[in-house]
Amino acid sequence: MAEPKRTTVYLDKNIHKALKLKALEVDKSVSELIESYIKHHLAEDFEDMNTIKNRKKERSLSYDSFISTLKKDDLI
Repeated sequence: MAEPKRTTVYLDKNIHKALKLKALEVDKSVSELIESYIKHHLAEDFEDMNTIKNRKKERSLSYDSFISTLKKDDLI
């Protein structure tokens, strides 16, 4: 792991309190929790980007076409 970089984060006082309580509960520092949450969010972004990339290959369907299909199939 690369050497940690120090930064300042301003949080709502209640969010900060929640983080401190969670850190005590799981025996981690607030910094460790924040880093963990950020890594998790970045991993979700990566998954979303891959999903979007894969879906670009799908045939698009316009709203008008879809509504017409629903009407044709007596679903609306």
